[in-house]
Amino acid sequence: MVVFLNGQFLSEAEAVVPVNDRGFLLGDGLFETLRVVNGKPFRMAQHLERLTRGAEFLKIKPPCTPRELEKFARQLIEKNQLPEAILRLTLTRGPGGRGYSPKGAEQPTLVMALHPAPSRENRVEWNLITSSFRIPASDALASFKTTSKILHVLARAEAEEKGANEALLINTNGEVAETAGGNIFWVYQDKICTVPAGRGVLPGITRAVVLEICQSLGLETNKRVIKPAGLRNSAGIFVTQSVLGIVPIGSFDGEPVSPSPLLDQIAGAYDEMLTRESA
Repeated sequence: MVVFLNGQFLSEAEAVVPVNDRGFLLGDGLFETLRVVNGKPFRMAQHLERLTRGAEFLKIKPPCTPRELEKFARQLIEKNQLPEAILRLTLTRGPGGRGYSPKGAEQPTLVMALHPAPSRENRVEWNLITSSFRIPASDALASFKTTSKILHVLARAEAEEKGANEALLINTNGEVAETAGGNIFWVYQDKICTVPAGRGVLPGITRAVVLEICQSLGLETNKRVIKPAGLRNSAGIFVTQSVLGIVPIGSFDGEPVSPSPLLDQIAGAYDEMLTRESA
């Protein structure tokens, strides 16, 4: 597999990041994960806009403009002959000295790599459990996809140890926030509901796409705060993420979740959008 590293296309074996890279040492960086369909990264402009905002917040200057990144991404896809893929873009502050201070770290590291995409056929239901880990309810960093994801890693591991696919993360106010790897939606009185920003939630790109789809379908949406007990009374639950798109939840904390016909409608519209925008 060919990867992109700091302006060069290299084999995976040749693509080496220094051991003093702050992304490796401290999780000092950002990443974005995109679905590639028919050779085209889906909603790349929105992903790059979030990456740019995150870089400004962290005071990391990307070595490439968003337009250059798009060009390099397309070249990477062509070089690997992988039109159906997952594109991972990672930006770190780069090599630096010992300690937390970012002084002297002035050469950011930029990596893009591709991975085979899972099939879009046969959408599989997930089993969801509530994690014992809690995320801060008010954290400015939640708006960006930082490489410091150990809490989400531990939550996913906890779910897998319990035989589940995914973990629901509750914030420090005891409210539903997100899952280890995506945003959560639920159906309540024929409304498509999700958690508002500012509650420890990453405003996902696929989350935004689903809200667009609901508007186009004439489905009412509602961003609201909810406790886990309220989520259990919903008429359907699903997770959104860039890799798998829309994932229905079949059970929550061991209890079955009734499927909503609205989910099939939204999922069908999402698949059509992927195909249309990649044509």
